[in-house]
Amino acid sequence: MCQFSLLTVALNPGKKLRETISSALVQTFQDFELIIKDGGSTDGSLEGIADLLGDPRIRVVSQKDTGIYDGMNQAVALAKGKYVYFLNCGDRLMDEKVLERVGGELEKLSWDRVILYGNVFWKEKQALVTPPRQITGFTCYRNVPCHQACFYDAGLCKEKPFETQYKIRGDYEHFLWCHYQGGAREHYLDLTIAEYEGGGFSESKENQKRSKRELREITQRYMGRAELLKYRAIMAITLAPLRSWLSENKRFSGLYYKLVGMLYHKK
Repeated sequence: MCQFSLLTVALNPGKKLRETISSALVQTFQDFELIIKDGGSTDGSLEGIADLLGDPRIRVVSQKDTGIYDGMNQAVALAKGKYVYFLNCGDRLMDEKVLERVGGELEKLSWDRVILYGNVFWKEKQALVTPPRQITGFTCYRNVPCHQACFYDAGLCKEKPFETQYKIRGDYEHFLWCHYQGGAREHYLDLTIAEYEGGGFSESKENQKRSKRELREITQRYMGRAELLKYRAIMAITLAPLRSWLSENKRFSGLYYKLVGMLYHKK
């Protein structure tokens, strides 16, 4: 067993694959494996990293899947690490000391069923996204950390696979299961974990509509009616549509996330 399993799910990622895995190979902390779960790429991306595949920490598994969450489940099934981390093609670990810092923090905690999460830099918006220090019911409704910010106890992912009927919100559903039913203990580390590319599949207009439908279904599964009414009222009072527009606008998103980070972490 190693400390970390870094899982990259790929399908025709082009040059992004090399950039992503290179950010792992330069880490000062070396006790990890890197699993590339390829869904059948035909764009030469695997051939483009042939010179890196002599590294014994890298495993490439080519196997068809039905989508991103099926691919993530396949990767989890192969993982031998104590903790798993999903590093998407196009994203990268922020610097060479990320695993060292995360590993040191996890060693101090010595918790079972932990989710350690931090910040991510949203490349498309040029904004640092800083999640709350504590995960509450309202946090679960409004703003869970994205999976690029999270290191999961491997047991949480092996016990509860991602549900593949969700095309946008499978990782959100999984996080809520961890919080409400899986006995997870969340811990915030003030560290920028990764640079997140953004602008992907889930951000088209049609998929944003699907995302909202999936959000409603998932929250109704894990939250009671009275709880949901309370959260919806809070969102209305706090001008949630305006805040969403600010967060997604390239001109204002950087300032918006900076202010949100200050609010979450004021002492």
